[in-house]
Amino acid sequence: MTTHQVIEETARDAYGRLVSYLAVNWRDLQAVEDALGDAFLAALETWHASGIPEKPEAWLVSIARRRLIDRARRTRVSESALPTLLALSEDTQRLASSHAAFPDERLRMMILCTHPAIDPAMRTPLMLQTVLGLDAARIASAFIVKPSAMSQRLTRAKAKIRAERLTFEMPDAEEIPERLDFVLEAIYAAYGSGWDEAAIADSPRKGLAEEAIYLGRLLLQFAPRDPEVYGLLALMLHCEARRKARHDEEGSYIPLSEQACTRWERSLIMEAEQYLHAASQAGRIGRFQLMAAIQSAHAQRLWTGRMEWGAIAQLYEGLIHIKPTLGALVGRAAAVAEAYGAEQGLALLQAVPPAEVVSYQPYWALAGHLYKRLKLREDARSAYSFAIGLSADISVRQFLSRQASEL
Repeated sequence: MTTHQVIEETARDAYGRLVSYLAVNWRDLQAVEDALGDAFLAALETWHASGIPEKPEAWLVSIARRRLIDRARRTRVSESALPTLLALSEDTQRLASSHAAFPDERLRMMILCTHPAIDPAMRTPLMLQTVLGLDAARIASAFIVKPSAMSQRLTRAKAKIRAERLTFEMPDAEEIPERLDFVLEAIYAAYGSGWDEAAIADSPRKGLAEEAIYLGRLLLQFAPRDPEVYGLLALMLHCEARRKARHDEEGSYIPLSEQACTRWERSLIMEAEQYLHAASQAGRIGRFQLMAAIQSAHAQRLWTGRMEWGAIAQLYEGLIHIKPTLGALVGRAAAVAEAYGAEQGLALLQAVPPAEVVSYQPYWALAGHLYKRLKLREDARSAYSFAIGLSADISVRQFLSRQASEL
């Protein structure tokens, strides 16, 4: 493996962990990102000549720590920072000389990103970029906004952090529950990004779904009494259980209703059901519990052999009452179409404001399907064309193209 490949792999796999490890200790996000950026530049300049270090992550943290020390001296940071710098130095030396991995501080860093001075609308995007390494374009896709707009918002959020010299401190225990929703949203968005691109061989986000599940398990230890944490983990595991069934042996995409449920991973489904049951004991329903319940209803086909579309439509009604997201509105339309007819489903779909669905692929894929069922061929062709253009997964594009060709 070449020097550039090692650096690219380290940046892809460890950047979020390294930023979090340094920022949780140093508390200054902008300074940490600048220092780590300098460390990666130093790696490009020196590793080719001196060789790749045995522990690249430790080397990068060591260089970043030196940059932070230099910055502290230049800006005359008070002596109160000295213990932190010394602790970082000792910790880095210990980790570099042992087989221990760097502590995974990403969950703590995500909580730190819920600082009260940060715009609530930007807390989750900031976590996704800083901690989980998503670029502005992918974050924009998750929030259904233009990439340029999301990039500008992230830049402004970081500028505010820098201008107001915000430092990150862990909130008191009683404050954490009210900040948890932003963390749940970030983990869910990360899982969705990884799920969307799992079948793309060269995607840099290929392992992101597994990382999201890992963080969900960590969060369960951090907030063991919050039912929405259980709900999110149940949701991700139900989806993960069907990953292998999404494509056949030739790589062709298979929609959920046509998947062979014998290919689903029963152990993950059972684990998801346990988490969903644990969440129900709290007596407080929430968005992620309802989303997990919808996936649980799909999973029942493994035992009953049939889909309970009426029950799924009811669950979507409850979800929309709590959180009327675009995904929930489209999902309800699909369930209603299956349970009560394509006309009713299409009516719900067409009630969604047009400006909100311009770049939302599931809307156009469902519209094409419903128009096709109603024999509205020109409308179906147009909708399928939009859906194909918005699909990143080539197997999904091919599936939609086949559907369109049958018109």
